[in-house]
Order: sequence, then C-alpha cells, then structure tokens
Amino acid sequence: MTRPSKPGLFITATDTGVGKTVTTCAIAMSLRRHGLRVGVLKPFATGCRREREGLVSPDAEALAHFSDCRQPLEIINPVRFAAPLAPAVAAEKSGQALAWDGIDHSLRLIRQSSDVVLVEGVGGAMVPLDGRDPKVTVLDLARRLGYPVLVVARAGLGTLNHTAMTIRLLRDAGCRVAGVAINGYEPDEALAARLDPSMPGNRQWIERMNGTKVLAVIPQVPCDTVDPSRAMLPGTILDAVAMTYWPDVLGDAGED
Repeated sequence: MTRPSKPGLFITATDTGVGKTVTTCAIAMSLRRHGLRVGVLKPFATGCRREREGLVSPDAEALAHFSDCRQPLEIINPVRFAAPLAPAVAAEKSGQALAWDGIDHSLRLIRQSSDVVLVEGVGGAMVPLDGRDPKVTVLDLARRLGYPVLVVARAGLGTLNHTAMTIRLLRDAGCRVAGVAINGYEPDEALAARLDPSMPGNRQWIERMNGTKVLAVIPQVPCDTVDPSRAMLPGTILDAVAMTYWPDVLGDAGED
C-alpha cells in the first residue's frame, strides 16, 4: 500500500456497537456540505444479509447513502461475511483467506472518484482480521492505510480506560490519532449527572489523559430515530458532528 493520495480519515472505536457507522455517516454529510466528493470504504463487514447478488452490509449501504459515493457496494465493502463474528473467526469458518489486493483495488477506485476518503473499521482496534494469522488486527489495517485515526468512544462509565488503551495502542503502532468522538452523551447535564455521574466530566478527562481533542460530542437519541442503513440520522447528530470543520482533520495528501 502506497502513501495516501487523497486526504482521509480512518474511524475506529473502543468496542463493537459504539457508533462508528453513525459517526462516519455524519462526517460524510458534513464534508459533502463543504462541497467535497466523499469516498467511503468499509474494508471488512460481518453479519451481512444474503441477496441474489451476494452478501450486503447494511453499514456499507449507510455509508454509500450519506456520502453519495457512487461506487458499487462490492467496491465500498470488498470483504464480507454472513456470520456475525469477528472477521478472522468468520474467515476461518468459511475457509476464506485474507486478500489485501481486493482492499487495495477498492481504495484505488474510490480515491480516483473522490476528493476525500473515509474508512470505517470493524469493531475495535484489536479485532482480528485474518483467519490464518490471529495476530493481524484492525490496528494493522489502520497502519497499512496510513490515514489519521478518529476514535469513537462511549460517553459513560468505563470510557476513560477503554479510550486510553485504544489511543495508546494506535500511537505505539505509529498511527496518528486525529481525536475522539464521544457518542451517546446525554445533552441534559443535570440528567446526565443523575444517570451516570461520570458522564459530564469524561470529555475533559479524555482530553487530559491522552493529550488529544474531543472533536465531536454526539447526543443520545431515541433508538427508533436513528438507523443509518435506512437513511435515518437525526438532525441533532448531524449538527453536533458539523461543529467541527472536518477538512482540517483529514490527513494530508501524499504521493502514489
């Protein structure tokens, strides 16, 4: 993999189900509003549904919709599994070998038709990817692609530990951490303090502990109002993410 030829961002999280897809979709919308052509890549997806054309990832559909990326879904999401497992576990069960060439091919096509690229990881930084080599993880994928990394974190108790561990792993691997997005924050601070006394102070502590910025604080919304795969993303989430000028966060373009 050569150095990135278009500015971009790699989005990972402290765990599975923290809000990577919601965050990535909202960033894509914000970048589009600045007049940029946004390319999206979801290299690995599991829990895909079967259709006549093959496996389809709801996350990839959501990314394509909110970015208005016109590449086929099989380019946006080159490695797909039906089983809702870590990619390495799903790959081992299916006998599928990890093929970096397919991911490289997708990224080349996406760069050619885009001004910026957003790459969404799978699970957290240490999720294994290769059924034949359990040491290959999302961390290796982020390092291979070369983009700065945004860490999506939970808002409540436990997030300080999980966020700090993720950031340390990324930095030790040589990845540049662009910042943190906190997802699921209760916007009413008095209510937040009653529900989870840690929540009001977690943003400040994440910044102090890790020497990095919290770039977005995404509010908690009713579950039935948010479903990116069905093009549902509340304005409160889009507005919260749009408070950051994301073109300044993206990694600089390099040379192919």
